[in-house]
Amino acid sequence: MTTPERYRLTLTVAGRPVQHGWWASEAVARSKFASWVGEWGRPGARITLTDEVTGETLTTWPNAE
Repeated sequence: MTTPERYRLTLTVAGRPVQHGWWASEAVARSKFASWVGEWGRPGARITLTDEVTGETLTTWPNAE
């Protein structure tokens, strides 16, 4: 069973939330993540994909490392 709105994308610019999106499918959310990086990935932006059920951050742009 999928959980509606399980996977959340957050776009912040200069530390302020600008856009959010939620998807039930991790595959769809990861595809949207790649799309957001292409559209919004510039200095000062941060994009985070989070599993809302587990609380785990699945990926970020730019990489946290």
